[in-house]
Amino acid sequence: MKKTKMMKKNYEFRNVLSKGKYYSGKYIEAFIKDNNKKCNYLGLAISVKYAKAVERNRIKRLIRENYKIMEDHIKDGKSEDINFDNIYMDISSIFLKSNIKNKGN
Repeated sequence: MKKTKMMKKNYEFRNVLSKGKYYSGKYIEAFIKDNNKKCNYLGLAISVKYAKAVERNRIKRLIRENYKIMEDHIKDGKSEDINFDNIYMDISSIFLKSNIKNKGN
């Protein structure tokens, strides 16, 4: 069962940006904040300076797909050529740094 919901409201993003912890990888920067709920919230934002809309949407799709693969290993509540493998490794290292991913998986 899917245990992740998407953040869409501006106040949700502001809350995470102001109170969350910052982690960075080679391609991705993440702000992670505990929410003390039984589901996780995922919000994606790609800078307009980075790419045009089509490329930004492609990157968001890649990030969401990688997140789906790792979703079972994440605790509840808590411009180079970018491809699927690079994003997977980046997200994995960020989740390990932030201690929200189980070490064995």
